[in-house]
Amino acid sequence: MAGELDRMKVAVLATDGVEQIELDRPWQALEEAGAEPELVSLEAGEITAYDHIDKADTKRVDAVVSSTDPDEYAALVLPGGVINGDFIRADADAVAFVKAFFDAGKPVAAICHAPWVLAEADVVRGRRMTSWPSLQTDLRNAGAKWVDEEVVVDGNLVTSRQPDDLDAFTAAMVEQFAAGPQDSDDDEDEDED
Repeated sequence: MAGELDRMKVAVLATDGVEQIELDRPWQALEEAGAEPELVSLEAGEITAYDHIDKADTKRVDAVVSSTDPDEYAALVLPGGVINGDFIRADADAVAFVKAFFDAGKPVAAICHAPWVLAEADVVRGRRMTSWPSLQTDLRNAGAKWVDEEVVVDGNLVTSRQPDDLDAFTAAMVEQFAAGPQDSDDDEDEDED
């Protein structure tokens, strides 16, 4: 994987309650592939990651979503965590930030509870995707074609269910990020074949 994402600037959007392993493992995979991940959050300072329901490490925030331009980034990672996903989907600036990546056709990777944010941004309609199982009704109601699979790639979107899927998730994430932006019209044409 070394060098595939040479100097690619990647936004990792997370806040307090992010699942630590779902933040750390994709971050590590990005760095190993040569990317430059930046932690974008709701407020400056630090966030507290969680190991399920227990507090874990703190992480330094690189940029605040309300004053950060999504055009500065080539791709977006949305780690999971129940608290993290709920806080992010309730923040209008964060939702607009996420939607901007889809509007530009940039690659996005979301795991576990992070797809809640995608439903809130209204970017899942017609997409084949997965998530933590308890989100399937929310995603179907938002128009997604939810499936129970380790990793799902639909155009520029990579989704996975849980920490056990991280190997497949990070491999698919790096591959999609290396492919770069995609025109959403082309994705629809491919789905019809």
